[in-house]
Amino acid sequence: MSFFVNAEGGLTAAGYGGCILLILLLLLLVFFVKGGDPKGTEPMPAKKLVFCSMCIALAAVTCMIKIFEFTFGGSVTLCSMLFAMLPGWIYGARTGFLCGLIYGILQFVLGPYVMTPVQVLFDYVFAFTIMGVSGFFCRRKNGLVLGYVAAAFGRWVMATIAGLIWVSLGSTAWDGWAPLPYSMAYNGAYIGAEAVITLILISIPAVKNALIRVKKQALA
Repeated sequence: MSFFVNAEGGLTAAGYGGCILLILLLLLLVFFVKGGDPKGTEPMPAKKLVFCSMCIALAAVTCMIKIFEFTFGGSVTLCSMLFAMLPGWIYGARTGFLCGLIYGILQFVLGPYVMTPVQVLFDYVFAFTIMGVSGFFCRRKNGLVLGYVAAAFGRWVMATIAGLIWVSLGSTAWDGWAPLPYSMAYNGAYIGAEAVITLILISIPAVKNALIRVKKQALA
């Protein structure tokens, strides 16, 4: 692993190169993965690749725009989870999980920190791949809200597990808190706060209708 990870837990040049190559290969796979069509017979058109790439890019950019930071750690971003779950809501779960995986690897490239392989999996891979669960609601009434809630909850579960791993590796919980309640509360604070803000935003008719129009255009 030292070939890809340096002594400080960051990536080496080979590590960055490998991650970028993996992202490009997965994006190429997005083009061929069958989408939300119940028949599942048609490959993805180029438009799907463009829309998915835009969602991943917007999620990455908005994740770096922090509208609030808690003193104990964790921050509320500019609705980055919304953009991360959109591919699933638009095209279905298979596309959503794949785009979530790409986004997780991109997050790893932008801010890598490696302690153990399991920590990397839960901090970067599982935590964002799970956002594709929104795809199970892509054809449901109020699927945007239901899909977002499911995606945010899934991320919270994975972040909670990652927090337990961090405590087991030496990080300290709040005084008087056991590891599990601490990780649940810590991750629930910033993920929950962003989820509430985003749910209020997408409940505004103008915003909701705009996203529905985007979905129709993406599927046209």
